[in-house]
Amino acid sequence: MKELVEVIASALVDNPEEVEVTETEDENQIVLSLKVAPDDMGKVIGKQGRIAKAIRTVVRAAGSKGNKKIMVDIQ
Repeated sequence: MKELVEVIASALVDNPEEVEVTETEDENQIVLSLKVAPDDMGKVIGKQGRIAKAIRTVVRAAGSKGNKKIMVDIQ
């Protein structure tokens, strides 16, 4: 999952070298924290959060095989 978020975010931003994804896992959920450069934050969030919502939807669909809830936190 971590690699999927990195690939998607890197394709969207102007500074792909500043994309950082950390994965935290506990018994019922996986949290992926995405950090990008401040100038690229708007590109990752999109108008009215549409791109952020799309990223979350793709990640949830990709991780639907497991029994854990997957959350994407954009910082």
